[in-house]
Amino acid sequence: MTAPVAGTPIQSMVLVGIASVIGSFGALFLKTGSAKLNRGLRYLFLNGQLALGVALFVASSLAYVVGLRHGELSVLYPLVSLGYIWALLWAALFLKEPITRNKVYGLLLIVLGIVLIGVGKS
Repeated sequence: MTAPVAGTPIQSMVLVGIASVIGSFGALFLKTGSAKLNRGLRYLFLNGQLALGVALFVASSLAYVVGLRHGELSVLYPLVSLGYIWALLWAALFLKEPITRNKVYGLLLIVLGIVLIGVGKS
């Protein structure tokens, strides 16, 4: 196992990265499924998009747990914030939400934080 950042294997980092992508798709499906709740909460359990969103969050959590087994939490947890970047991209692509200047600044701050935490541990 390779250890690029403070004893954290690259496999753990990849798993947590995958978990962030899966979780961001979970958020997308929760958003699209929530639009159908205007017909009443009784449709909550009959909503395939909501169910898929929850299932993706569970899958994301499982990948995250497996990734955490061999890595340092202080290195891996900031990688979860990559999900915000993915969610912004999915929202722009699939929901036609605008990417504003402030959103770009926020994403740059997230990336900068991830880099600083990675550099700070070495």
